[in-house]
Amino acid sequence: MRFLIDAWRRSSGWLKLLLPFSYLFQVLIFVRRRMLSVNKRPESYKVPIIVVGNITVGGAGKTPLIISIASQLASRGFKPGIVSRGYGADPPEYPFSVDATESPSLAGDEPLLIAKKTSFPVVIDPNRHAAIEHLLAEFDVDVILSDDGLQHYKMYRDIEICVVDGNETLSNGYCLPAGPLREPVGRLGKVDFIILNGAEVVPAGLNSSCFKMTMVPKSFVNLATDEVKPFSGAPFNMGNRIQAVTAIGNPARFFNLIESLPYQVNKVSYPDHYKLVKEDFDSENIDSHQPIVMTEKDAVKCKSFAKTNFWMLTTFTEIEETFVDELVKKIEHYKKIIKE
Repeated sequence: MRFLIDAWRRSSGWLKLLLPFSYLFQVLIFVRRRMLSVNKRPESYKVPIIVVGNITVGGAGKTPLIISIASQLASRGFKPGIVSRGYGADPPEYPFSVDATESPSLAGDEPLLIAKKTSFPVVIDPNRHAAIEHLLAEFDVDVILSDDGLQHYKMYRDIEICVVDGNETLSNGYCLPAGPLREPVGRLGKVDFIILNGAEVVPAGLNSSCFKMTMVPKSFVNLATDEVKPFSGAPFNMGNRIQAVTAIGNPARFFNLIESLPYQVNKVSYPDHYKLVKEDFDSENIDSHQPIVMTEKDAVKCKSFAKTNFWMLTTFTEIEETFVDELVKKIEHYKKIIKE
């Protein structure tokens, strides 16, 4: 898969051989959306439903955006709840309410991170309709956010937010398998908001409802002792070699942040959602005497066996305030419609 991702980023010429399959994929997407899309609000949905997703394969920043949106809505008086597919989760039953103390093997890494970073209810179920029904029945919420699910057409939604990686934008612009797109570029014209993660400027061609988002490094937190070190300057002893270990969809953004520090960096990456275990850190590629740094998403999987050289990089999400203003307007609009 990594080979294919690199080819997409380089726009390798041989990818054109896959274009017939990409065109077939677009037809299948069109048919699937026509057959499965739910356009009528279920009677039980008494609150606005917001889906946050993307149209590309890999990580674009959906989960940190979900956390930021939920927190900002709460600061404005809303009571948000979150639903997720729970990729990699193995709960005893579905729907499953995620507790911040759960094991990542039960809840999945992203839902567990959301639960840890917020105080809001999180429910996982591959059937997001069932997750929404459970959330509404068991918790007092007045707006629901879906972590991913833009292509989960069976789930009714009022507002769609699409996150686009600002560094790669839409790569070569082709749908799978010739490119990374899960839906054609034209899909962006149908969503309510586009969030551009990590771009300095908004590329030409994106609609007016496009806003910039930035992931800002905050600090290093020791997984074993909870010691906190600032990100800036030289947080570790000079002469240390940082071992950056991650299992996220787009490791390059994380590696670039670590490489901005004055240390030699050894980069170790695994596939997105890979379940990091103790044995991964006992290999000859990892020096147990040097700091190991990972993302917050990776850290939830390593907390139980962390040693004193395990650190997570904490970040906070900066997003244009006008986006939140516009989102609140839409939420209030749909709340009025639901009451009528």
